[in-house]
Amino acid sequence: MIDDVATDGSTSSEKSRAPSTRRARRVRMTGKERREQLLDIGRTLFADKGFEGTSVEEIAARAGVSKPVVYEHFGGKEGLYAVVVDREMRQLLDMVTSALTAGHPRELLEQAAFALLDYIETYTDGFRILVRDSPVAQSTGTFASLISDIATQVEDILGLEFKARGFDPKLAPLYAQALVGMVALTGQWWMNARKPKKAEVAAHLVNLAWHGLENLESKPRLIGHRKN
Repeated sequence: MIDDVATDGSTSSEKSRAPSTRRARRVRMTGKERREQLLDIGRTLFADKGFEGTSVEEIAARAGVSKPVVYEHFGGKEGLYAVVVDREMRQLLDMVTSALTAGHPRELLEQAAFALLDYIETYTDGFRILVRDSPVAQSTGTFASLISDIATQVEDILGLEFKARGFDPKLAPLYAQALVGMVALTGQWWMNARKPKKAEVAAHLVNLAWHGLENLESKPRLIGHRKN
C-alpha cells in the first residue's frame, strides 16, 4: 500500500502563522519497492565490503528503516545476499547463453569472451560480489560454481566440435572448464586493470585458446562482427 503525500486545505496565511507545526508525511514505499531498495543497497555494500564486512544495521540505516524490516523481507543478511547473488548469476548466464550464436568455433570463443567482459564492464559491482568469498554455509553462488555453470553452457558445443574433428567428446567438459576458467580469471584481473581495451583482451584470450602457446599469432585478430 502506498500512503498518499499529505495535503491540507490551510490557506497561505494560516501556514505562515505556524510554519513549524506543519509537516508533510513521507510517501511510503510498497513492499515491492522496499524490497528492491534493500536489494540495491545490499548489492552496493556487498560489492564494496564483502559479505562479512556488511551488517544488517548498515543496510537498514542506508534504507532509512529499522532492522526488522530487513528481516521481514529477507530473513536476514544471508537471505538478502542469496537473492543478490542469484540475480547476478542469472544475468551473467543469460548474457553468455544469448551471445553464443555463431557457427564457427573460433567466433564462439570470441562471443563467450566478449559476453563475460561485457558483463564485467556493465555490472562491475555484480562481478565483484561473485568473485568474493561467499558465506561458508552457502553451496551456490561461489566463483567456482559460476565457472562450472557457464562451462556447462559451452560443453555441448565443444562436444560436437570434438566429435567432428575425431577427438574424444567425453573430454569436452574438461576443456569447457579450462576455457571458461581462463576467461573468467582474466576477467577478474581486467575488472581492476581495465587495460588493454576490451576487444584486445578478447583477441588475446581467443589467440591463446585457439592457437595454443606454440602457434600464437604475434598480432591476434578477431574474425567475428564484434570489434570493440
